[in-house]
Amino acid sequence: MSKKYNVAVVGATGLVGQTFLKVLKERNFPVENLYLYASARSAGKVVNWGGKEYTVIELKDENIKEDIDVALFSAGGGISKEFAPKFRDKGAVVVDNSSAWRMDKDIPLVVPEANPEALKNHRGIIANPNCSTIQVMPILKVLQDKYRLKRVIYSTYQAVAGAGKKGLDDLENNLQGKPSTNFPHQIAFNALPHIDVFLENGYTKEEEKMINETRKILSLPDLKVTATCVRIPVKFGHGVSVNVELEKPFELEDVVKAFEEKEGVIVQNDGKNKVYPMPITAQDTDEVYVGRIRRDDTVDNGLNLWVVADNIRKGAATNTIQIAETLIKEGAL
Repeated sequence: MSKKYNVAVVGATGLVGQTFLKVLKERNFPVENLYLYASARSAGKVVNWGGKEYTVIELKDENIKEDIDVALFSAGGGISKEFAPKFRDKGAVVVDNSSAWRMDKDIPLVVPEANPEALKNHRGIIANPNCSTIQVMPILKVLQDKYRLKRVIYSTYQAVAGAGKKGLDDLENNLQGKPSTNFPHQIAFNALPHIDVFLENGYTKEEEKMINETRKILSLPDLKVTATCVRIPVKFGHGVSVNVELEKPFELEDVVKAFEEKEGVIVQNDGKNKVYPMPITAQDTDEVYVGRIRRDDTVDNGLNLWVVADNIRKGAATNTIQIAETLIKEGAL
């Protein structure tokens, strides 16, 4: 019988936390004991998982169990900064979905299809990248390995679920004629070129995340990357238009074949038959979808791509759990 592990889910009643539980079950993660943590507001709630009932535990120091093997965090950056080290110090490996640890030089930032080797030197805390960054990493990894990346331009079309339940509520309320309470403007029938806060250089923090995380994951600190991130009135599933300039020449059929051979990637690239990635078909799946693969003739070795994934699954919960699965596979958990 394969070994089973004691798993904690921190932020268990939130949108991503609930998806953690769903994905753990679907992927048959080897759970021995399950501990669900949330704020005092949610403590005491009963959650059914795998035919058993679990009572949500209040997240506070005295409630951290000593026997936890892996703790999956999705409770916000402040909570992670405070509690991730405490879980680690009691013996757990923490995989954190917030932005709290991503750019810490001593913390691995991991997409298993792109840089699993980064897990080898973890010190008990591992960071899950930003949702939009995650979905393009398997694609860019293929291109970097075959042709070398010279420049990357991102334009994102991000679903409201990226802002959590409040984002979903704003869209539903707008459709009923009610104002937004989370977004700064109406999101229904609209597009907001504004995700997270604006920085002094005119970029938003979301754009900065994509730029810096891409460089860290691919170990390309000097890669030229720029981004514009836009919120659109779609519930689930981010789209990213990716314009890439490569160092080496390529044949389109070779690029498509390489994507087809990449684990976790599905190619939908048949424009004549109206086959291309869409959020509605990516929803509730774990794969990354790529299509609209075509040359950009304005630069040497230019390539245009359209990449879609479910931002709550591959962009958050599934990637987190895939990191834990990789740790098990490598004997590091």
